[in-house]
Amino acid sequence: MKNVYRVLAYAVAALVAVQAASIAYALFGLAKYIDGGGAVDKNSDGFPGVGGLMAHGVGGQLVIPVVALALLVVSFFAHVPGGVRWALIVLGTVVVQVALGIFSHSLPALGAVHGALALVLFGVAVTAAMRVGSATSVVDEPARVATPVA
Repeated sequence: MKNVYRVLAYAVAALVAVQAASIAYALFGLAKYIDGGGAVDKNSDGFPGVGGLMAHGVGGQLVIPVVALALLVVSFFAHVPGGVRWALIVLGTVVVQVALGIFSHSLPALGAVHGALALVLFGVAVTAAMRVGSATSVVDEPARVATPVA
């Protein structure tokens, strides 16, 4: 179960990186479309990179929360020291991140906080994953020297 905990925590961090990549793809696709003379309004068919917006929405509102919730469930059985606490921190950060993403549509300045909190979520998820390594590390003991029998 410790390995499952580690994999889920690293998965949250990896998914945060995918989120950053997908929104960057969407933004740069939109910029290229506008630079080429395109206009975006409610009647637009789309632009190159619109899939990045969809991936960002689905990943942030569905995939990452489900993985974070699974991390919390697994944390009760993994017996990682501080594992439940770190899983709760990950899940709490995800909840705030989702709320910021939703409310940023009404108050765009929250988008900056949303972006900064993504970095925090990445760090918290990696920290949770690394807790497994520190909990299962081998302690070095001095080697025993055999004494000859007389």
